[in-house]
Amino acid sequence: MRTRSFRGRAVCLIAALTACAALTTTQAQAQAAPAQHGITPATKFYVDPHSKAAKQALVDFRNGDTDNAANMARLASWPQAEWFTEGTPDEVRVKADRLVSRARAVRRTPVLVAYNIPGRDCTQYSSGGAADSAAYRQWIDAFAAGIGDRSAVVVVEPDGAALLPKDCGPTTDPTGERTAARVADLAYAVKTLKARPHTAVYLDSGNVQWRSVGDMAQRLLDAGVEYGDGFALNVSNTHPTDHNTRYGTWIAKCLWFATDGPEQARGHTDRCASQYYSSAAPNDGTPGNSVSSADPATWRWTDAWFDQNVGTPPADRLRHFVIDTSRNGLGAWTPEPGKYSGDPEIWCNAPGRGLGPRPSADTGVPLVDAYLWIKIPGESDGSCTRNTGGTIDPEYGIVDPPAGTWWPDQAHALARNAAPRLTFNH
Repeated sequence: MRTRSFRGRAVCLIAALTACAALTTTQAQAQAAPAQHGITPATKFYVDPHSKAAKQALVDFRNGDTDNAANMARLASWPQAEWFTEGTPDEVRVKADRLVSRARAVRRTPVLVAYNIPGRDCTQYSSGGAADSAAYRQWIDAFAAGIGDRSAVVVVEPDGAALLPKDCGPTTDPTGERTAARVADLAYAVKTLKARPHTAVYLDSGNVQWRSVGDMAQRLLDAGVEYGDGFALNVSNTHPTDHNTRYGTWIAKCLWFATDGPEQARGHTDRCASQYYSSAAPNDGTPGNSVSSADPATWRWTDAWFDQNVGTPPADRLRHFVIDTSRNGLGAWTPEPGKYSGDPEIWCNAPGRGLGPRPSADTGVPLVDAYLWIKIPGESDGSCTRNTGGTIDPEYGIVDPPAGTWWPDQAHALARNAAPRLTFNH
């Protein structure tokens, strides 16, 4: 009985992996071609039939682990972003061309991430990037050339605007030159990529628990968000989709308020209410009467400020955004109270998380162009230590793999804990 069950599951798994590898081809025959000018609800994203999850499914199957193998096959059937983090201009051009060519052959739109800005990640877990602005711009030129006139979605530089050189510490950018160069490089990337005829471009803008609405809106304006299609939220993070949707909507309205709004508002993103403060709240010290980023119930005061001061801007004047839902199915991780005396790094390889809403351009939310799996589920954030002073991650009892390294145990957990439950993409 056990042998028959194993054989039956093996046959089903092999069939599923075969279907996964052929997914984009079969779907392409039934679906219209991707939209030619950005994302629409009909846009279908490219699935790499040779993804890390697909390879892990085969490894698990060979090891007799059919439960995890089936989950990895399900995971592999869904579209995920391709990250571009290094390489010479020639190398990135060839890599981008190869990806968009494969996607075009099956009439799909690939999602690419440009992640090579100089001084990336403040020399932390994902440090690196181009040597300087000149090298970066040559790299971006080649990246754009590789995309050419094919359809693509590009997320520009995760953390690039939310973590500027001036934020890295008091001695990192004392003159402000590095920050100015970063902002100019981001604007160059957005302009250059958007100059391609069928490329949708979203400039990364952190997440709901990071920069205040006004601060992030100003950073986006400085970094050229107006030249692209909008901005990206929650990349490589776990905050709930609905929280990021509210945050993104506030940013979109704040951008309008400070550029096209009342005369007295022009240039004043700093006046926008946020997830931390709203002048519409009583702010009298009574619980619930002031805005708390940790209590979304108090965000009604932020909504009230935008209702009172921004109203309903023209829909076609508001910037759209995309949300990374690759790990936010169960929301953000909260460590046990008192467990860590320093920063617990809740964003870093958060334990017990699950895949979130499936990648789709049909979100039903007017300003949300797509839910995307931008962070590749199963890739490590780095060797997190929770600021304990050692090398071990106390949440896992091991030294976590370096940033970007495939981590089978994490991939298995994300798939197992998926909310909604993980199914095959048909």
